Amino acid sequence: MNRITHFIAGRREAGTSGRSAPVFNPATGEQIAEVVLAGAADVECVVAAAKAAQPAWGEASPLRRARVMFKFKELLEQHQSELAAIISREHGKVQADAFGEVTRGLEVVEFACGIPHLLKGEFSAQVGGGVDSYSLRQPLGVVAGITPFNFPAMVPLWMLPVALACGNAFILKPSERDPSASLMLADLLKQAGLPDGVFNVLQGDQEAANALLAHDNVNAISFVGSTPVARHIYANGTFYGKRVQALGGAKNHLVVMPDADLDQAVDALMGAAYGSAGERCMAISVAVAVGEVADALVERLAARAAALRVGPGTDAQAEMGPLVTRAHLDKVRGFVDAGIAEGAQLVVDGRALQVPGHEAGFFLGACLFDHVKPGTSLWREEIFGPVLAVVRVPDFEAAVKLIDAHPYGNGVALFTRDGDCAREFVQRVQIGMVGVNVPIPVPMAFHSFGGWKQSMFGDHAMHGMEGVRFYTRLKTVTSRWPTGIRAGAEFVMPTLK
Repeated sequence: MNRITHFIAGRREAGTSGRSAPVFNPATGEQIAEVVLAGAADVECVVAAAKAAQPAWGEASPLRRARVMFKFKELLEQHQSELAAIISREHGKVQADAFGEVTRGLEVVEFACGIPHLLKGEFSAQVGGGVDSYSLRQPLGVVAGITPFNFPAMVPLWMLPVALACGNAFILKPSERDPSASLMLADLLKQAGLPDGVFNVLQGDQEAANALLAHDNVNAISFVGSTPVARHIYANGTFYGKRVQALGGAKNHLVVMPDADLDQAVDALMGAAYGSAGERCMAISVAVAVGEVADALVERLAARAAALRVGPGTDAQAEMGPLVTRAHLDKVRGFVDAGIAEGAQLVVDGRALQVPGHEAGFFLGACLFDHVKPGTSLWREEIFGPVLAVVRVPDFEAAVKLIDAHPYGNGVALFTRDGDCAREFVQRVQIGMVGVNVPIPVPMAFHSFGGWKQSMFGDHAMHGMEGVRFYTRLKTVTSRWPTGIRAGAEFVMPTLK
């Protein structure tokens, strides 16, 4: 049985807790590894390693740190297919999707390669008589990232390149469901020339996460996961005086206006709702059909959903893979059962799906509901599975009101040919990321990712310049150099003379 360990100070370490958890191949249902789970002593060890390594790394020039990122980028590109295969085996997503996940992470590494420019401060000459003022950004010290199962490479890569390039030491606590990608990232960073201890991997569960939250020498926490846990991370992290960005759950809507290109909208909904089996925080789980477009939209979606090819990630023809665990499969099936009980019309039922040769896998076929009512669990809850709910509304105003009434505010999309409609939607809707004829509006690395309302806790979004600001603190310097002429003590604020 493969044993997945920590990575501390440049070495793989089994730790001292004696605890472990199984890791499964979701396509077969078989256990393929066990991952060690950190205890208190392991957390102390990893934080000590990071704290010891950070000062020298933080004092290194931004150019040197950028060159490590350039090499890391090169190694990621060389090993992209290998990393995608690891992700597919433990998560279940098809390999093409896993390859795309690594690509989106690579884009943040590319952004971090520009850190010498991104860390430039501001300068003002002569703010007073012979007095200059300037600002600089300095690293926080030891920071940590707690990342989810659904993107075991991309989400860590949204955090660690910027954090490291800014001069911090980084501790990654990945999901225990698919932990192997974290060790490959650690190996590649070491090969890229990152000093030992600057990047560490702490395998673990809630015990490890809570210990990082409470540790005096961890100065910031980045988190992506469900809203209840994000709220816990934010509340406890800030209680202990840490800087926190905690991204939570989502219930993303896609509005289809009567004038939309219907084929384009259906294509968008299929990929956004069922890609990665719906296990994306930016997945579209609610289609808002406006006016007379509803019947045609549901008819086309039903035909496509029923024909969706589902299989293991190794099947090059598969469009969707399994769910990550048996427990999650049962949870998503429970939402389908609840939707029927709540009176929604189940147009396509994927519960009976069997994948030949993979009968023990965690597969669920595409499910499509029509006539879903606001307030029901299908509309309210983050299902995180291949379940698309169609809500019918009479007009644009009702669509905006429906979306704004939801407690989550992560992403939303509008499909229309009307520029005025699109512009008004973008201005009014209370959501952090908006797509216009784009179903999954995930920003590129040089912009920043973050939702509103209960989808995000904290003041800084992820990656882009928001990431640079999060992983550094501002220092402002006011200076004057002696001229040889002393005027005596001054008891007022210096002013321009």
